Amino acid sequence: MSYNSISKQHIQQLEQIVGKKQIYLSEDKLEKYGQDRTENLLFVPEVVVLPDNVRQISLIMRFCYENNIPVTTRGGGTGLAGGALPVCGGLLISMERFDKIIEIDECNLQVTTEVAVITEILQMAVREKGLYFPPDPASSGCCFIGGNIATNAGGPRAVKYGVVKDYVLNLEVVLSNGDVIWTGANTLKNATGYNLTQLMVGSEGTLGIITKAVLKLIPYPTHSLLMLVPFYSSYRAAEAVAAIFKGGITPSCLEYIDRRAIDITLDYLQDYSLQPDDKVQAHLILEVDGGHLEKLYHDCERIQEVVEGYECGEILFADDTPSKEKLWKIRNNISQAVKLYSDVKKADAVVPRGELPKLFKGIHHICSQFGVNCVSFGHAGDGNIHISLLKEKLSDEYWDKEIDSVIYAIFNLVKTLKGTISGEHGIGFVKKKYMGIVFSEIELNLMRDIKKTFDPKGILNPQKMF
Repeated sequence: MSYNSISKQHIQQLEQIVGKKQIYLSEDKLEKYGQDRTENLLFVPEVVVLPDNVRQISLIMRFCYENNIPVTTRGGGTGLAGGALPVCGGLLISMERFDKIIEIDECNLQVTTEVAVITEILQMAVREKGLYFPPDPASSGCCFIGGNIATNAGGPRAVKYGVVKDYVLNLEVVLSNGDVIWTGANTLKNATGYNLTQLMVGSEGTLGIITKAVLKLIPYPTHSLLMLVPFYSSYRAAEAVAAIFKGGITPSCLEYIDRRAIDITLDYLQDYSLQPDDKVQAHLILEVDGGHLEKLYHDCERIQEVVEGYECGEILFADDTPSKEKLWKIRNNISQAVKLYSDVKKADAVVPRGELPKLFKGIHHICSQFGVNCVSFGHAGDGNIHISLLKEKLSDEYWDKEIDSVIYAIFNLVKTLKGTISGEHGIGFVKKKYMGIVFSEIELNLMRDIKKTFDPKGILNPQKMF
């Protein structure tokens, strides 16, 4: 698709909409906004614009629509799939000024917020009211709630509480031509027409620009207990996951970490207080939460009874804040530690949790076949595993030539296990070439038609998903 470049006259028109101070043209600023946490990719926009209200975004989109200029919307810059990279140059809208929590409705258990509020700040604000917004991605200390909505983020607590889509009631959206709509209603039930709200969730900025969100809240759980369970076999750890749920327990978190990921992260943190036995191959982190501490201790006892049947080692219980924070620090630093250890390619996947043993065995076979090492970790409770392929000492030529074959093999395995190729980071730019593995051409064309309906000129976040 052909787009127009941005001229000096275009810049002058944009200055009339937002003012000179809210437009970036310098090389260093453009490079800053041309990258995120996706590998080492850089796509430099022609201009960065920082609007601070919905009217400005509406006027910007009307201007871009009339002039056939591609637009990329950026949140906190924490993306891992290149969903907010300005691949076609053009204009980048940074949402960073949309950072206000508008209202916390304690009566209806809702919060209305702008989209550049940091997820952790939103969580702390509602917690002061005794309320809870459970989606909790590892980057919650810096990612924006708008990015969470755009990628349908989940995090460790999705196994019990669900993902972002389960908490979005209504959205204010600017369409590609500048029109502004609300997608639904501030109600728990809505059977009125097509569900435009859920269509926007996970659409990665390809259908419209989300500016405000009405989110459902729940009461905050007053107690939690944490367990770290070592296993002498990664496959037995995977088998234990399904067994825990069969035993009648639904943890609030159930995370898997293989031995390599633990070692790399402990080295990165320079924290050697946790010394796994040499024979340990994987760990599960389990959390239970709720309002009654006695019940939680009973749940932990029941979990212990289950996992002891799957070749586990000595279980570590964390029932005080410092102990819990230490375990979560390890879990939340894995991605950064692995990225600094080696160049990586990610092959995140989701399978039914009962298929996790087959997934791990298949990954081991594929990586051995291609001579590539990997680490695996993630949200085992809902079958969502982050697979990081490691370059280490492989040659650039081999890495560039073979790594796609490894990813294709893993994703084809995932399909045979009735899974899919993304659970929470989205498709964005780096995964779009794999969409044909899990979708037929008929299904992809239906998605393309939806895109054309919302964005007939194809200016919103082009070259993403398809």
